[in-house]
Amino acid sequence: MPVTMPTLAAFSLASLILLIIPGPTIIMVIGQALAHGKRIALSSVLGVGLGDFAAASLSLAGVGALLAASATAFTVLKWLGAAYLVYLGIKLWRAPERGLSAAALEAPEGRPLTIFREAFLVTLLNPKGIVFFVAFVPQFIAPDRSYVGQAAVFVILFVVLGMANAALYALSAAKLRSVFSAPKVLKRLERTGAACLVSAGLLSLAARRPA
Repeated sequence: MPVTMPTLAAFSLASLILLIIPGPTIIMVIGQALAHGKRIALSSVLGVGLGDFAAASLSLAGVGALLAASATAFTVLKWLGAAYLVYLGIKLWRAPERGLSAAALEAPEGRPLTIFREAFLVTLLNPKGIVFFVAFVPQFIAPDRSYVGQAAVFVILFVVLGMANAALYALSAAKLRSVFSAPKVLKRLERTGAACLVSAGLLSLAARRPA
């Protein structure tokens, strides 16, 4: 096995501590779940998983080191991610009012794919995740073992834990939504979700390069 069990346990614990604290990605997932319900929320969880995988892979390819070293590159990516989150929040805020009928529960064709894409892009455009992986993973790498094998284990484990954490938040938020059916109440929940997305965008602007 590329990684020892004590190292695996330590990495898992450190990752869980990081993941449980809600950041821009988790706030986005909660917002989508409040706005669209469980089925659509799970699409965002899959998008988060792919986004985490891509971000971690880019980190191993050296992009994370570039972002950590270049203030300009870090700032550009940070503002792109923040702007995209704010755009999604405004779009959701302006969505028409609807009730929780059977027809309303059925997402339009391609809707899950749209939410999946949005979650993927938001996660990928969060430079903090890429830089974090560059600064975080080396602490657990054993020099006498295969770097590629260890890195692969850490990436997969982090993605699995990240998806499980996002799913827990998403299902909890979706359950709150399913309790209500009145159009006006649903609209308030959707606007709460929209506010979460905008807040996530503003929160992502607080990300800083590691010293």
